[in-house]
Amino acid sequence: MAIARVWHGVVPRSKRAKYLEYLKTTGMRDYSRTPGNMGASILVRSEGNTTEFIIVSYWKSMKAIRTFAGKDAEKARYYPEDNHYLLELEPKVKHYRIAFGPSRTITVGADDGVPHR
Repeated sequence: MAIARVWHGVVPRSKRAKYLEYLKTTGMRDYSRTPGNMGASILVRSEGNTTEFIIVSYWKSMKAIRTFAGKDAEKARYYPEDNHYLLELEPKVKHYRIAFGPSRTITVGADDGVPHR
């Protein structure tokens, strides 16, 4: 059974690009280095003056998630500079059992057709 770990955060729109790069060098890097991680996706949506980020990471087990997150797997894990970007540090993440998912990896570039209002 695979598990999806879902984290959510919001930054001022003016910090969108810098925070995306920061996510790649912190959480995304650490996911890929943790045994039992099967990949991750960053979802980005800008509206008005804010940008919302959702990270969905995929794991083989809760044991693997605890290797990354610590004993309390529901507690969100933050990095030192997160408080310079995020409007709020949400305390919890959510976990979902993956019932069905994509059969291949899809990589989307900057010109993905999704409007950035």
